[in-house]
Amino acid sequence: SPDVNLVEFLTTIAWQPSIGNFGILPLLNATLITSLIAMTVAIPLGLAAAIFLSEYASSKSRAVLKPILEVLAGVPTIVYGYFALTFVTPLLRNMFGNENVNVYNMLSAGLVMGVMILPLISSISEDALQAVPHSLRDASFALGATRFETAIQIVLPAALSGVIAAVILGISRAVGETMIVAVASGSGPAFTFNPLKAAETMTGYIARISGGDLGYDTPDYNSIFAIGLLLFLVTLVLNLISRHLATKFREVYD
Repeated sequence: SPDVNLVEFLTTIAWQPSIGNFGILPLLNATLITSLIAMTVAIPLGLAAAIFLSEYASSKSRAVLKPILEVLAGVPTIVYGYFALTFVTPLLRNMFGNENVNVYNMLSAGLVMGVMILPLISSISEDALQAVPHSLRDASFALGATRFETAIQIVLPAALSGVIAAVILGISRAVGETMIVAVASGSGPAFTFNPLKAAETMTGYIARISGGDLGYDTPDYNSIFAIGLLLFLVTLVLNLISRHLATKFREVYD
């Protein structure tokens, strides 16, 4: 197999292993764009749902709403992928024009991926908010703060370590997601920053190559191990950052 320079591997934009081009940037770029879109959806909605369930919902409402929200986490990702392809993409093409939106595109994959990750962020964040002592809320109310002010200025900062852990866990989930991007984002590496265009992510490439009819000792097939290692390192770094930040911002109460 050809020797590949690490700097070229991480910085060049041509990914064609069969002819010796090993620039992973197109795959990495698509992975980061879809993950960014997903987190743009999942973080605000997930935190809003967590704050509502923790601070506003009655115990009866919480008993009904939380299981409904968590059902979303149990839907197979292939279903989300086809939902993106058959519902979200036609919607985007109607909004922005067929000539501007590819049938396979990063935006629809990212939006649906955000919906999939939402229950993860919401559930972990809500558990963190629930762990904040009620005495802090009572003291805030006694000083004349509203329920919203208490939730945003007292409870959320006190639960920040758990919320940060939830967000970074969500990012790791987005980076490692396979089926949604494999179905809805497109196949074939393309270096583009336009989310309305097709581009293949690292996980999508691994799924396509490993499931194809390529020989086991071809450059294309062997390249998926390098991509897998990079994915592992990315998620490992994210988890280490999560642990560090969770420890740094942890509040301890008597």
